[in-house]
Amino acid sequence: MKKVLQVQNLVKNFQVKQKKAGFWGGLRTFVKPTFKEVCAVDNLSFEVNSGEILAFIGPNGAGKSTTIKMLTGILYPTSGELEVLGFHPQKQRQKLAFHIGTVFGQKPQLWFHLPAQDTFNLLARIYELDEKKYRARLKFLVDAFEIEHLLNIPVRKLSLGQRMRCEVAAALLHQPKIIFLDEPTIGLDVIAKQQIRKVIRHLNQQEKVTIFLTSHDAGDIESLAKRTMVINHGQMVFDGPTEQLKKNYITTKVVEIISTDAQREFKFEGGKVLERDDFRLKVELDTSKNSIEKLMNYAVEHYSIQDINIFDPEMEEIIAMIYREKKLKK
Repeated sequence: MKKVLQVQNLVKNFQVKQKKAGFWGGLRTFVKPTFKEVCAVDNLSFEVNSGEILAFIGPNGAGKSTTIKMLTGILYPTSGELEVLGFHPQKQRQKLAFHIGTVFGQKPQLWFHLPAQDTFNLLARIYELDEKKYRARLKFLVDAFEIEHLLNIPVRKLSLGQRMRCEVAAALLHQPKIIFLDEPTIGLDVIAKQQIRKVIRHLNQQEKVTIFLTSHDAGDIESLAKRTMVINHGQMVFDGPTEQLKKNYITTKVVEIISTDAQREFKFEGGKVLERDDFRLKVELDTSKNSIEKLMNYAVEHYSIQDINIFDPEMEEIIAMIYREKKLKK
């Protein structure tokens, strides 16, 4: 299997200016500033094969975005070796840009006051795309993301979900071999998330695009990635099949049952009542003891259902559990 990403002993340190509190802080103009060295990425090593969908996860401040910025050539590493598609990002960033796509969930690439169509046309020129191939590619992406009715609306007037669909389409316009998705579904509703996941799966299966995904949404990871890497404090704490992560750590779901009549007594193996009032019941389900499907059947049989909501455990909780377990083993 061809390696498209190779990372060896990657380190990134930042010099952070220290501010002193109190009276002397007010006179910091006249005092020589002090700096503290902070390690954002700490001796990270991994490889990614062509065509993989990899989830790269961790809590805020773990070093995820810093790693992606080094892989794409935006930041220079302090030490270590990087190779992406045979290019060295820090030396060959411009050449590499023609072969990769990036989506930073909180940093748009679409021109805010212009329609998305204008940005697409500009990107086609930047990437030196053949006009005929560009039009065919754009039609495919427009149909896949269902954004035809959005193309001539200024981006500032689009909803977050609409804008993110256009953002991902823009990143895929030049048919990249790798796409880096940094929180692509952040703040999106369920329908918008499903749409983006569907297109990502299609591109991976049909075009063999390698997907490097970061997300705090357990649903993104479960539905897309076959392999998951977890980092904390810039260090690798887990690297293995997502199924193993799910089996070992994602063992609960929270189910909210809303009924039109008063709640009856709840008795279901593996279900623990978290909250209860007259018409609402929130249950934590141990999926190693029972399934969501069986809980749904139980709910339908015992309650007059108005609505049911299912929530994944917070990704921060899962990561904290993995990190604690690794520290105990040391």
